[in-house]
Amino acid sequence: MTDAEQPAAAAPEPHEHVEVVDTREEYRAAVEKLAAGHGPFAVDAERASGFRYSQRAYLIQVYRRGSGAFLFDPPALDGDFAELAAVMAGEEWILHAASQDLACLREVGLDPEVIFDTELGARLAGLPRVGLGTVVEDLLGIHLKKEHSAADWSTRPLPQSWLVYAALDVELLPDLRDKVAELLDGAGKTEIARQEFAAVLRREAPSRQEPWRRLSGIHALRQPRNLAVARELWLARDDYAREIDSAPGRLVPDGSLLAAAKALPGSKRELAAMKDFNGRASRSQLDRWWGAIERGLATTDLPASRPSGDGMPPPRVWADKNPEADGRLKRARPAVVERAEALDIPVENLLTPDSLRRVAWAPPAEITPETIGEALRELGAREWQVEATAQLIAQAFVEVPQAPESPPEGDS
Repeated sequence: MTDAEQPAAAAPEPHEHVEVVDTREEYRAAVEKLAAGHGPFAVDAERASGFRYSQRAYLIQVYRRGSGAFLFDPPALDGDFAELAAVMAGEEWILHAASQDLACLREVGLDPEVIFDTELGARLAGLPRVGLGTVVEDLLGIHLKKEHSAADWSTRPLPQSWLVYAALDVELLPDLRDKVAELLDGAGKTEIARQEFAAVLRREAPSRQEPWRRLSGIHALRQPRNLAVARELWLARDDYAREIDSAPGRLVPDGSLLAAAKALPGSKRELAAMKDFNGRASRSQLDRWWGAIERGLATTDLPASRPSGDGMPPPRVWADKNPEADGRLKRARPAVVERAEALDIPVENLLTPDSLRRVAWAPPAEITPETIGEALRELGAREWQVEATAQLIAQAFVEVPQAPESPPEGDS
């Protein structure tokens, strides 16, 4: 059947009015109903990214077959979900792109032991597009509108259309989970998915020693003094954003901070006169920004032109700096790509590019499938990834021509 012959996706059934659970009495009643349901819990959370500094959940949706969907208001409930956590303990939780929501769920004490991630599962199953709306349409035949995904969920009261959207996000997850599980089982990937879901739960958020280097366009600044000013401006903005719980970019955009760091204005008046220095707090907090610039101009703690690394340069310079590592990477990478294609799994899910680069740069002293496998495990690879890649990586590495040894001094 061609795409043109595919039946059009149906709209969801008209949804009944949705209420927000925002009192302790309503909360306890919702927990009792969820406890009386059956099967896994479908869970989602809505934040106010792009509007607020905090990544807290402003709405948490939970659905269970036999009990219905409940939309909890964490701020109104003081972030206390102990009774709900006890009911959900030990049960499977269904989430879509779980890594995006786990931190804010854990912040209120909701920490799953077992998950089924429909986004990751769809990716492992070989689906080309894995956004919730697309997967629901492809597997359930329902057209799910996603127009409120980037809304300011700290808004109160929440519009009814938003609440219906939020309820549908979890009400469809159990059926979606079953469809994705069928695909995984049919492809022999159920155990792969289990290991990957468990890895999502274990994964810790990466920490950055110099978070100010996340400024968009920071690579354009090369002089330490300009970088020092950019750092101080970023820190000042971050402090103010945290203080008033606003997304930093809504106060003064990255481009404005970089413009000021590049221009190095000599006075507060010069800063105020810069057309490129804009944003809703660019003038109301002018003293704050000028103080940051003064600190950047005066400091002796000048940052390096590039972030401190871990000794492994970018692959584009390996041919000069470490030709053997370059050869190993160039031999192994196509083999890994070929294996990913054979398994119908995205190559980055088969083995992260960083893991392959690291083992190519500093391989074990003796290269065997066993030693390569151990090196991959130390880098966080799961057992299925080791089984799928260790032998072919080892084979690729030993096939790389070795650089000829230099003759002893004095020999001709």
